[in-house]
Amino acid sequence: MKLVKTFGRGKAAADALIESLERRGAANTARVEPVVRRILAAVRKGGDRALLKYAAELDGLRKGQPLLVSREEMKAAWNSTAPALQAAMMVARGNILAFAEAQLPRDWTISPVDGVRTGQIVRPLGSVGCYVPGGRYPLPSTLLMTVIPSQVAGVERIVVCSPKPAKETMAAAWLAGVTEFYRVGGAQAIAAMAYGTVTIEQVDKIVGPGNLYVTAAKVLVSSECGIDMPAGPTEIVVTSEAGDAAGIAADLVAQAEHDPETLAVLVTSKEALAKRVATEVKLRARDNEIARQSLAARGCIFVTSSVREAQELTNRLAPEHLSVDSEADLKWIRNAGSVFVGEYTPQSMGDYVSGPNHVLPTGRFGRIRGGLSVMDLVKVITVQQYTKAGLKKMGPHAVVLAEAEGLKGHAESVRVRVR
Repeated sequence: MKLVKTFGRGKAAADALIESLERRGAANTARVEPVVRRILAAVRKGGDRALLKYAAELDGLRKGQPLLVSREEMKAAWNSTAPALQAAMMVARGNILAFAEAQLPRDWTISPVDGVRTGQIVRPLGSVGCYVPGGRYPLPSTLLMTVIPSQVAGVERIVVCSPKPAKETMAAAWLAGVTEFYRVGGAQAIAAMAYGTVTIEQVDKIVGPGNLYVTAAKVLVSSECGIDMPAGPTEIVVTSEAGDAAGIAADLVAQAEHDPETLAVLVTSKEALAKRVATEVKLRARDNEIARQSLAARGCIFVTSSVREAQELTNRLAPEHLSVDSEADLKWIRNAGSVFVGEYTPQSMGDYVSGPNHVLPTGRFGRIRGGLSVMDLVKVITVQQYTKAGLKKMGPHAVVLAEAEGLKGHAESVRVRVR
């Protein structure tokens, strides 16, 4: 990992690096956009024929192998799963379910004045496509993180797409009760869910993380199909003044092993801590090839001139995962996907069993939203109702505003009811 001081002789280089990190989302997906556009266009035009071609070429789909994973396959995968893993999945499912239920918005009504009632009703999306990566590692946890909140929301049709689904992922699908699961991934899966084919019917919204190709595809289809957010290659920032160097390094290596594109950053005003963490990271990544690649390419330790500067830099980076020293740090955090507080809260717990979702915003989208939640899977529809007395009381104010805007028809639509 590079050690960069944000002050003194290193300031200019640090400023340039920080500015490049602030542009990271758009810059990364731009690299793969031409290829993604071709795949999206081909699937949109060719439907199943193009989808099967890409599934064979890029996902390893065997000739004659069906796209649809049967419930029998899922059940067999669950039955052959070790009891300890079954138990872990059930614990994760329970915590994700409880967290999503707590997040679920409710119907409510208020009466601001007599004769007027306003409120909201909550309705689920009709269909959701859950993307579950399956390239380097099986990710049954992502299946649970995307499917369970959809179920809590009440989504009627839940589709899962995953390339070369591993036994563990199919076992998680059985546990979650998935009925529509396709062995296809990448931009081609996003295209199928967004545009629809004969085999895979179009969905209302696509959720879930993925590599640069998946992230670029989600962004490109978002004008026609809802998406949760760009949830691309993993990002971790640890902002610490008094943390344990071994624990910090372990978290950096853990997230770095996801993908060679992982962004891994430590921000501190303590140079001694920075050096200890750098040493620990080197030791802990020694036998982890992917972590070594990402840490060499995109690993960085910023040493700032003050604690305040460290906090400001963290908010500028708006990371997917953020670890801090104590609960007091929550006061200054403005931008992050998910926050992990204290020495005994490794980020890996959030990846698996804590309950909060691990599908989180990357590429600085932590500036404008948090992670996937049940609220992404429902529509909050506002409702209003007037009695004649209520309209007589409030209507004149609406008439004045309508006339101020020159919208005579708006004003008349009120007047005609209260004459």
